[in-house]
Amino acid sequence: MKISMPKPINKTQVEFSKLCEMGGGQNGGPVVHKVMELLRSSGKKLNRSAYKTAAEHLEENTGASPWHVCFSIGLCWGHLAKAEIDFTQHVVRAIADLDDDEMVAASKYHYERGPDPILNSIRGARALFGMVTLPEKLPNSLDVLSQVQERWFGPILGPKRPPYIGSWNATAMFMAALFAQPGLAATQISPKPVLPPGGPVYAGLKMLFQTGVSSKMPDGTALDDAGFEPGVLYLNNNIFAEIRDKFEDWSILDVHSGLYMLGTRAPQSANWV
Repeated sequence: MKISMPKPINKTQVEFSKLCEMGGGQNGGPVVHKVMELLRSSGKKLNRSAYKTAAEHLEENTGASPWHVCFSIGLCWGHLAKAEIDFTQHVVRAIADLDDDEMVAASKYHYERGPDPILNSIRGARALFGMVTLPEKLPNSLDVLSQVQERWFGPILGPKRPPYIGSWNATAMFMAALFAQPGLAATQISPKPVLPPGGPVYAGLKMLFQTGVSSKMPDGTALDDAGFEPGVLYLNNNIFAEIRDKFEDWSILDVHSGLYMLGTRAPQSANWV
């Protein structure tokens, strides 16, 4: 089945294209079960690397706020910065100490979008961390983590939303908090807390809809720095949960990562799984 999709750049996209060509599903699209197996396999493989990354960044920043570390990891996984320990150390000091030199140092780890998204994200994070009091440690309960996320959303929903805290930067920190706790992440079968809905994940959901694998078109846009829209967050996260229900032995975080692999245009993704 032909869809509007750029040339595949990683194994997940190659396999998805083959499934589309084979057809056998609804309206000539790919077989749903086979697509779900692909997403599950890709998501789990990517997550093994992500769990390791989160553990390394937290270990190398012992004594720092784990939330600051998780915010930095979220910037990396939003494809704004290289996922290097030095980057996270600069971000942590830039947020905690309000150190502009550290902020500039962090911005040098940028990808093709340049340093400004990193600089703006750190400025927004400084403002938001100044408005919201978070627990000293990452919660080890999905319900508590979700409650903390709702508290975090409070200022973002107000008239003085910190700059550059869109849907990705508002939620990726909590995704990183789950990666920091693999056992907890494995239990997530409903969207608590909610995960980032935009960027490559939106693109992946859109491809599933276009090929008849999913009956629901994702809401919002592919822009991960767009405005914060709670309705979009919850609608798309509910789609994650519906996809997860196709199998028992995976989590919403696995679904999210599988969709990321399907929708990303980062050349580096060819070597991720």
